[in-house]
Amino acid sequence: MWKLRAAVPVIATAVLATLTLGACTAGETDSDGDTTVTVVYSKTDSFTVLDTLLNTAKSEFEAAHDGVTIDLQPITATDDDYKTRLQLSLGSADTAPDVFYEDTFNVRSDVEAGYLLNLDDHLAEWDDWAKFDEGAKKAGQGEDGSIYALPLGTDTRVIWYNKHVLEAADVSVPWQPATWKDILDVAAKIKSTQPDVVPFNMYAGTGTGEGTVMQSFYELLYGTGDGVGLYDDASGKWVVESQGFIDSLTFLKTLYDEGYAVSPDKALDPNIWQAVFGEMFPKDTLGGTVEGSYTPSFWAKGGSYEWPEYGDVMGVALFPTQNGQGDGAVSMSGGWTLAASAHTKVPDLAFEFMATVLNEKNSLWYAINNAQIAVRTDVAAESSYLEANPFVGDVSAAVAVTHFRPANSDYPQISVAAQKATEAVITGQSTPQEAAAQYDADVRQIVGDDKVVAG
Repeated sequence: MWKLRAAVPVIATAVLATLTLGACTAGETDSDGDTTVTVVYSKTDSFTVLDTLLNTAKSEFEAAHDGVTIDLQPITATDDDYKTRLQLSLGSADTAPDVFYEDTFNVRSDVEAGYLLNLDDHLAEWDDWAKFDEGAKKAGQGEDGSIYALPLGTDTRVIWYNKHVLEAADVSVPWQPATWKDILDVAAKIKSTQPDVVPFNMYAGTGTGEGTVMQSFYELLYGTGDGVGLYDDASGKWVVESQGFIDSLTFLKTLYDEGYAVSPDKALDPNIWQAVFGEMFPKDTLGGTVEGSYTPSFWAKGGSYEWPEYGDVMGVALFPTQNGQGDGAVSMSGGWTLAASAHTKVPDLAFEFMATVLNEKNSLWYAINNAQIAVRTDVAAESSYLEANPFVGDVSAAVAVTHFRPANSDYPQISVAAQKATEAVITGQSTPQEAAAQYDADVRQIVGDDKVVAG
């Protein structure tokens, strides 16, 4: 799940990580024999659902485990800064938490670094594990086939559009573009009929971090041709010299140059998503954007930007492939997990707490209140889950055409290189060809010439 949060200065990050995460030693036992299990996770004013879930699990767990205290340590930061602060703590037994909130794309690199506890033995004795979707289980899998993290939920990416704006531009709804050109054509209609409306926004630049690639660039790249993407699974190499990469940057350049998206300076603001959800869609000043299946969690009762009418005003469409080829549509999936530190002195308690967080009752609550695509089969079949979100069927349909980020330890650096390419293009610093060439050079420097293949 991707949600941007308030930025934390990079220089302060290291200091705060030491002060915050180093405050309590993992698995600490006091003189009375009581044990503390530390749990680190992300929390902001606009993302409180996980905090509520963990506090519920804390109460349940402590009631069932006399002498055990769950020490919840929320971190307020953007996703990228949260990950930086977490990484700074994981390398040492003195600062590593027992349990922590982990993005799926960090799992493999953290396994390779020796940061994560192997959960295979614990899972063999946990009956609930059989109720988790097989595909979802792989989100926490290392290259050795073992499981190191437990999925909280998964997601897809789709086009969210405002029916009022499209109808005012004489565009029929429900709307389903068949090609990239269809998106640009509708954007042009919106701009000509409603000059004060942003027709179609797609994130770009490093400010929005992983949101730039998951909610924007990869939707384009993975729809440019059969098998085209970042990584070639057959050869185990990263793709460079890709025409699809250039075409994707060209689409973003057109979107921004024609004034269909927000202005470049706004695009570089890490908090642009707040304007999208909190102001632009509710006020009918945005035609559409690409976002995650979790989007309704912002507008639902108790969400950050409650909007009772969202179910009637908003619509969902699949993002089309470039020319309607292949499956005709594309999506990206990710998600977050819970993991335990390899340094924990209380591995059994750490796992038991994660199992409590992910039991059927708590998983159902989280899936509903965070608009997640359920990873437990029993939760996915619950009528309350199916009825809670008017778009659950639409966003779940995107699973059939979804893709996943490469589960590779080099990926985080590759992602940043792709983000920089989009920023260079929308700000006019580089042409799509120049930005793609710089990306290729960055990839070669990151992985080496022997680990790339021409697209």
